[in-house]
Amino acid sequence: MSSSPAQINSKTAHLAGMHSKFLQFLRARVGDPAAAEDILQATYVKAIQHESQLRQDESSVAWFYRILRNAVIDHYRRSAAQSHAVDRFTAEWNESYELEIQNQACACIREVLSDLKPDYRSAIESIDLGEESVDEYASSQQTTANNAYVRLHRARKAVAAKLTEVCGTCAAHHCLDCSCKSHK
Repeated sequence: MSSSPAQINSKTAHLAGMHSKFLQFLRARVGDPAAAEDILQATYVKAIQHESQLRQDESSVAWFYRILRNAVIDHYRRSAAQSHAVDRFTAEWNESYELEIQNQACACIREVLSDLKPDYRSAIESIDLGEESVDEYASSQQTTANNAYVRLHRARKAVAAKLTEVCGTCAAHHCLDCSCKSHK
């Protein structure tokens, strides 16, 4: 049983009169007033496009609430997909940023490391340049974590002093955008 155009128009006109109730319904579920308004406007358009699906014996309000419910579900699906896309982009960007920083770090560090005492060099290479924790490093060196922390501290001071000697002002800027003579 299909509805006549005049009946459909009176039902959709009734829906337009319930704007504030529908908006209240959406705000309670979406939380963002602007998003709720956008969803409602899009749902009105969808209802007009599909008004022929409204049966004569069906309540236009119930029919519209079903469309609204589906619109809210679609909104959250899109939000989740966008959130996942943003998370993926952020992770990829952070990874490429870390690689860029590592690539731009002063090449003199390797040169300076070769001049350090072997214990200091292994601490810097394993912990700062590698992925080892201080505890893992201490275990691999058969020493205490306390001793490893002291060794790492002294190694870092030795690297900083040597970099300042070799690179001058580049070392003061943490060797990013290195322009010292040794780097070129």
